[in-house]
Amino acid sequence: MTIGSFLRLSAHVQMLPILESGEETLIGGQAVMEGVMMRAPHSYCVAVRKPDGTIVTDQHPLPRLSEKHPILKLPVLRGLGTLGHAMWLGLQAMRFSANAALDEASSEKPVQVSSTMMAVNLAFSLLVFLFLFKFVPLALATFIGHHYQPLHSRFAVNMVDGFIRIGLFLTYLSLLARIKDIRRIFEYHGAEHKVVFNYESGQPVTVANAQRFVTWHPRCGTSFLMVVMVLAMICYALLPFDSFVAKLAGRIALLPVVAGLSYELIRFAARRRSGLMALLTRPGLWLQRITTKPPADDQAETAIRALEGAMALEQAQDGELVIA
Repeated sequence: MTIGSFLRLSAHVQMLPILESGEETLIGGQAVMEGVMMRAPHSYCVAVRKPDGTIVTDQHPLPRLSEKHPILKLPVLRGLGTLGHAMWLGLQAMRFSANAALDEASSEKPVQVSSTMMAVNLAFSLLVFLFLFKFVPLALATFIGHHYQPLHSRFAVNMVDGFIRIGLFLTYLSLLARIKDIRRIFEYHGAEHKVVFNYESGQPVTVANAQRFVTWHPRCGTSFLMVVMVLAMICYALLPFDSFVAKLAGRIALLPVVAGLSYELIRFAARRRSGLMALLTRPGLWLQRITTKPPADDQAETAIRALEGAMALEQAQDGELVIA
């Protein structure tokens, strides 16, 4: 794999938390490289459009973790289990899509992304995440605190750190959205949401029907990440550390806790779509104006093919889901 292909794949891997629905839902999914992954309760299917225009699919049974491990039904732990499983599934789907989408006609041999390459890419993406959204905000907030007395206190530095992190996140997404590859995956993200809305409406799932729906969906990883950002500000502000190293270590150690609590808040808010709790998901819906784009008809068709594959396998396993 060339350096360009590695970085291209890395950019897509870094988008996984944003593109993933992050819940064990009736129907959900995520955008992948030149395609969409859709999942039903016990199955999933990845549909990818190759450079020659054909659509290839890959579908497999998908047991729920909470059914295999009852402890993952407990609050906070169920969030960690669900999110971890979603990331694992996303990586499998991304690997399949990369092998299909990077299979360029000009290549003498098809590009193959191995498990080792995905592991290296994931490690690289994790380091980028920790540097950009943990180290840099804290370093800048600490610098400001040292040179501006009103923001010198521990609480003030931690709050400035949080606002800088959110600002970096929004800037990062806005810049990535200008890259052609990422814009296309955001279009497939919009296609996934439209098709899920179409299915949930009870109308026949067709390209024409799907295109009538909006691209932003409350059950989206983008909304989840915004809750993580806000909740992290509160949790980090309470850390009883003064040294830079201790603060950074505390932020990394608290990541699973913040993620689990954020999952519970999103889950609670999803059941109360009005009032104060609805405000939790509203910033994420606004942000999806960046992370989702109107898809072309062929992209919506690819998302429908993924849905059909997941549903067919679900029915083959004696599931009760049917396409409207």
